[in-house]
Amino acid sequence: MDKKIIINIGRQVCAGGLEIGKLLADEFQAKYYDRELLNLAAKESGFSEEFFKQSDERKGFLRSFFHLSYGNSWGGGSNFYQSNFSQESLFKFQSDAIIKAAQESSCIFVGRCADYVLRDFDNVVNVFITASIESRANLFMKEKNVTYDEAVKRIQHVESRRASYYNYYTGKQWGHASSYDLCIDSSAIGSAETARLIAEFVRKKLKL
Repeated sequence: MDKKIIINIGRQVCAGGLEIGKLLADEFQAKYYDRELLNLAAKESGFSEEFFKQSDERKGFLRSFFHLSYGNSWGGGSNFYQSNFSQESLFKFQSDAIIKAAQESSCIFVGRCADYVLRDFDNVVNVFITASIESRANLFMKEKNVTYDEAVKRIQHVESRRASYYNYYTGKQWGHASSYDLCIDSSAIGSAETARLIAEFVRKKLKL
């Protein structure tokens, strides 16, 4: 495809966002980024990927480090306290990685506030994928081998952190229709059909 496009995907836990993102990447011959962004951010910053994984989509994560001893270090021998890093610094590293990737080719980004980071880019479509709590809890049960009630509890916990992170950095509301171009329930039609409908929407919106 000659025209570069960007699709940013927000998603509820176990709503099929990762699978749908990969299907869209294949459809538009675009690069797919989810946790791969942590690799890019780590390479750019010189810190270890594990450092970024710990912070991933968790606002205020670094506060927990205040209980660590001064002897602890992260990636490349850099001491956390000596580096004077903040949560905002980590967010900036990842944002820079998102921008760099978007400048180079068509991309599908899942999470990471990419819709906000790329708000000034052209040819961008922001999508939110939801699904019924029943379908999501049942999938979580199978993946984690927990009870239905435990699955619901853990889903809600993850989504609470995810919403806090997104709302803090974007000034928008995670999961609210007004924050996206398209919201769609994947449990109603399945991941493959959801990806097809998103692709059709993208083509019409961007006049591809």
